[in-house]
Amino acid sequence: MTSTRAVRQTSVTLPGLDDADLDEVDSLEGEHGRLRDFRYANADLRELSLSGAQLMDGRVSALTTQRARLDDLSLHSVEFSGCDLSGLRWADSKLSRVTFTDCKLLGALWENVALDDVVFERCRLDYAAFTRLRSIGSVIFTGCSLREARFSGSDLSGAAFDECDLRLTEFDGGVYHACDLRGNDLSGLRGVGALRKVIIDRPQLQDLAEAFAAELEITVG
Repeated sequence: MTSTRAVRQTSVTLPGLDDADLDEVDSLEGEHGRLRDFRYANADLRELSLSGAQLMDGRVSALTTQRARLDDLSLHSVEFSGCDLSGLRWADSKLSRVTFTDCKLLGALWENVALDDVVFERCRLDYAAFTRLRSIGSVIFTGCSLREARFSGSDLSGAAFDECDLRLTEFDGGVYHACDLRGNDLSGLRGVGALRKVIIDRPQLQDLAEAFAAELEITVG
């Protein structure tokens, strides 16, 4: 049965997984680079490296790795929960119907990754760098910490942020048409000039004014 997660007008279709159909695996590599109907849990790795793989219909939980390099991956209907992937580098991939819940992704580097029905919930994304991140479907960040994270040349049109910590979060160019920023404190944002055509509440105009004044180093006497 398909379920959804919604933040105001933005709705994401979640992975439709049935525990009875999932098999325990001890690696994410799979046969011929393809893994389906899997459960991968409680792994503590020094290094995780995947390239050119397909992960479909699976759960990844309590995975900890000191170094993760993910490249040219295709994920469909996959849940990540309680994982520590700090220092992750994820590039040239597509994620569809993927959720990250209660995950640590401190300092993660995301480059040229397409997101289609993706949710980040209660995740720590402080100091993360998102370069050419593209929302080709619905994307939600809810209850996440994004302190000093940076979005560079990204397209987050139609994405939604809700109750996120955006202190010193920077938007360096990109497209954010109809990106919904309601429900967040925007006073600590950087790069507010890039946020054309976003959606905010009227009270948030003061937040943006403060962010804009700080960016221009304006002194209010």
